[in-house]
Amino acid sequence: MKKLTFLLLALSFYHYSFCWGFYAHEKINYLSVFLLPPEMIGFYKKHIDYIREHATDPDKRRYAIAEEAPRHFIDINHYGHYPFPLLPRGYDSAVAKYSRDTITTYGIVPWWIQIMKARLVKAFKEKNAVRILQLSAEIGHYIGDAHVPLHACKNHNGQYTNQHGIHGFWESRIPELLAETQFDFWIGKAVYLPKPLDYMWERVMESAAAADTVLLFEQHLSSRFPSDQKFSFEVRNGIILRQYSSHYTRSYNDLLEGMVERRMRQSIYAIASYWYTAWVDAGQPDLSQLTPTPFSEEEKKQMDTLERHWRMGKIKGRACE
Repeated sequence: MKKLTFLLLALSFYHYSFCWGFYAHEKINYLSVFLLPPEMIGFYKKHIDYIREHATDPDKRRYAIAEEAPRHFIDINHYGHYPFPLLPRGYDSAVAKYSRDTITTYGIVPWWIQIMKARLVKAFKEKNAVRILQLSAEIGHYIGDAHVPLHACKNHNGQYTNQHGIHGFWESRIPELLAETQFDFWIGKAVYLPKPLDYMWERVMESAAAADTVLLFEQHLSSRFPSDQKFSFEVRNGIILRQYSSHYTRSYNDLLEGMVERRMRQSIYAIASYWYTAWVDAGQPDLSQLTPTPFSEEEKKQMDTLERHWRMGKIKGRACE
């Protein structure tokens, strides 16, 4: 009876993770700051806590508006087989061929990043410090998501292969367990991207190419792993969580030969390069004297509403889990 009670309690607190996981998104945004050139790093380091803490705002917004969900993924295998020549890389051309409803249903992440980049350029030109920080934090989230293989695959949570939970396993459990002790985040400096949309499509194609590996390797590992050692119960912040065991997680990461670490590193590099590119395209404005104005009452209300929807609401649109 005690064992049954413990199991029911654990399952009642089952850990559902977000895209890349809150920890990973915050870590990625935080480390991206250190790749910036001297003309930018002072401003960003001064506000690095904001950049880190608000990396997860787009995921929270998924609890408020249904339109948010497609901005995080693209089910590119809906459009055929790799390298998906049937799908135009330009948004208008894709909509003309497949319809806006179809494109929205199967995700718009590379095109949404392009929209966010244009907004960030505008904020730099206007020297609007608050908008620069907001947009920098949020574009970092979408860029990070584009680097996740299961964000470029219809079988995004193993729902078609009896692998429910693999999404959070790959992008949350592995980095939370290994990033601080095993991952190497020494990365080169940000670079200017002359064709940022093309660059992002390359990252999406990498994600799409890796999706089968993510799924097949977990299937293989699960088939030969003792079932009673696959999951464990751990206490985190006073809550009992059922999750993949440390041993299973490390074994999966070994099979993937560091894929999660590589995609995190690539995310960091891409985010810093997008920030830098937007700043250059805006004319390289002087950021040294920029000081964010206090949030208006309306802005505070919007942030409170976002937080409330996240804590109390139900996710709208497709969930990662």
